[in-house]
Amino acid sequence: MTRRSFHRAPEAERRQDLITATLDCISELGLQGATVREVATRAGVTPGLIRHYFSSKDQMLQAAYREVMTGMTSKVADAADKGQSSARARLHDFIVANLTPPVADGRALSLWAAFISHVRVDPDFAEIHRESYLAFRSVLEALVADVLTEAGQAADTKRCQELAIAINGVIDGLWLEGTLVGDLFSETPLPGIAVRSVEVLLGGISLAADTQQT
Repeated sequence: MTRRSFHRAPEAERRQDLITATLDCISELGLQGATVREVATRAGVTPGLIRHYFSSKDQMLQAAYREVMTGMTSKVADAADKGQSSARARLHDFIVANLTPPVADGRALSLWAAFISHVRVDPDFAEIHRESYLAFRSVLEALVADVLTEAGQAADTKRCQELAIAINGVIDGLWLEGTLVGDLFSETPLPGIAVRSVEVLLGGISLAADTQQT
C-alpha cells in the first residue's frame, strides 16, 4: 500500500487526490475495502477532511466511478485525435486505444468488476453509467459518421447510431476477453481482430489508410 504524504493543495487537486486514493483502494480491496479511513490513510489526510469533500462514502464512490468512466472515454477520444488526418485513421486509433493499456489492463478490470454489480442495484451509479455510455457512444457515432462521409456513403443518424452500438459491442467483448485472459491472444492481438471486425460492420471500408497495420 502506498501512503501519500500530507501537503497543502488547491481544492480541486486535493479532491482529485482523494478520488485517486479511492480508486487505488477499490482496485486492491474492492468496494467494501474502500472505507473512509483506508482512503484517508492512503491520501495522507484525516477522515474528517474527506467529509469536507464528500458527504458520505457513497458520494465518494460515485465520484470515483465517474472518474473511471469519463477517464476511459477521454483517453480513447484523445488517441483518435493525435495527428491523424483521415477519419479512417482516427476510428482505427480509437479502437486500438480501447484494447490496449491503460484502458485495457488488470487495474481497469479490477475497477470494472468492483463497480459493475453496484450499477445494477444503485440508481445513482446506474445514472452515471448511462451518462458515460451515451457520451462514449456519441464520440463513436461522430467517428463513424466521418468515416462514412469520407467514403462517400450515407451517414444518417440512424445508421451511425446502429453502427456505433454494434462497434461498441465488439470493443466491449474483446476488452473483457483481453483483460481476463490476455495471454491467450499473444499470437492474434485483439486490436487487429477488432479493427477487421469493424471493417466488416462498415461494409468493407478499410481503416488501414494513413496507419500502420495492427
